[in-house]
Amino acid sequence: MTAPFPDVVEDRLLGERLRLLQPRRGHRAGTDALLLAAVVPSDFNGHIADLGAGVGTVGLVAAVRAPGARVTLAERHAGALDLAERNITLNGLGERVCAASVDLFSATSRREAGLRDNVDLVLTNPPFHDDSHVRRSPDEARRAAHVLAGGTLDDWLRACADVLRPGGVVVVVHRSDILADLLACMTGRFGGLTVRSVHPRAQAPAVRVLLAGVKGSRAPLQVLPPIVAHEEDGRFTPALAAIGRGEGQVAISG
Repeated sequence: MTAPFPDVVEDRLLGERLRLLQPRRGHRAGTDALLLAAVVPSDFNGHIADLGAGVGTVGLVAAVRAPGARVTLAERHAGALDLAERNITLNGLGERVCAASVDLFSATSRREAGLRDNVDLVLTNPPFHDDSHVRRSPDEARRAAHVLAGGTLDDWLRACADVLRPGGVVVVVHRSDILADLLACMTGRFGGLTVRSVHPRAQAPAVRVLLAGVKGSRAPLQVLPPIVAHEEDGRFTPALAAIGRGEGQVAISG
């Protein structure tokens, strides 16, 4: 049985509108999660699934941004799932948000959680490293957040397609250096792909990419304007500062 996190702190996001319990050390909420959730418009009223939700950051931010949305936080790490459930209660979101124990690499697990062909929008931040190509951290929670164990990136994107209804949308945030692999995994499952690179500064190479696709679409790929996170003096750009307050939105269609 997975042990609970031993050292938990409460942080505030979105101008203190969201309270978030998370481990003091290890994988914590950051810009990736805020960018991913910022694709959700305030008038969205469908079913969102945050796949690989951890403590629920992305899905909870999305729920605050879109008061009419229903959200499922899908996570297999028991310690993270416990915090996700506590975060739902802490923010009074129990009527619209639920947490589910799901092994994304198991079709049976997805089906038993009610996640098959019935989700309108998948938001996902897959672990960044393949289990066979990275030194495994001795910390279980950090390992679960950063290392794909039990499957591949292709398996993860297959699971995303499986839970979406026809015409549903997936949005992924990942390392920019594996964009080619992401596109290959999307091929045959998603079309109407849009790519937005994320740069730490205007003149710096991208470090992240946001990739969106529509299940079953045959529309061509579009490359949208880049996102720049910081000014040269290190401050967040106005766009990123607005996203941090829950006010800005990240467009994922041309």
